[in-house]
Amino acid sequence: MTTPTPLAVVTGPSRGIGRATALALAARRTRLALVGRASDELESVLVECTEAGSPEARLFPTDLRDLEATARAGAAVLRELGVPDVVIHNAGVVHRRSVEELDLELFREQLDVNLGAPYALTRALLPALRAAGRGRILFVGSISGTLGTPRLSAYCASKWGVIGFMKSLAEEISDSGLMTCAILPGSVPTRMLEGSGFPPRMTTEDVARTLTFFALDAPLAHNGAVVEMFGV
Repeated sequence: MTTPTPLAVVTGPSRGIGRATALALAARRTRLALVGRASDELESVLVECTEAGSPEARLFPTDLRDLEATARAGAAVLRELGVPDVVIHNAGVVHRRSVEELDLELFREQLDVNLGAPYALTRALLPALRAAGRGRILFVGSISGTLGTPRLSAYCASKWGVIGFMKSLAEEISDSGLMTCAILPGSVPTRMLEGSGFPPRMTTEDVARTLTFFALDAPLAHNGAVVEMFGV
């Protein structure tokens, strides 16, 4: 009996952890739905994933600040590719400002992309996942979801929120054949780390390997797990 080729949705795949994760999944011959803002980088990742071994990779250009557009992207994935086996909420944005300097627009953008988009996409896909009786929903959080950091109030709030959202979701999907967990990386050499003053302590590939394990190999008993990665 032939094992069906899994389908994974990855948000924010243009660079950093998202790109490394998309390529790692492609190397495992996973079909991919790549959801992120339209850009030359997004187009390049599509080509790279095909070359890395993905039997089918599709782009779903979406501005993840727009929660209604994010929900429509989820509906498009279901309509065009079917029910995913894996959903990886990776997209994120950070603006380093003190509370006094952080205006409402920048505050909202971080909350919308980092927490609102995972909510909107999960809500759009969850009925189909439940009906199929399978699916893994992974959240790329951050060590900032456990610590307070100066000039990162909105970012930290969004990442703490991701953990709370995931924990509640885990209770709702218990015994359904679904699983959710959050991976919390520390300092990774991405654009988001630039200007932070923190040196990188792990690679994007380290995080991608961890996400790939939980996406394809880990037991469902990890439902509700929070996996911290402090680096070396």
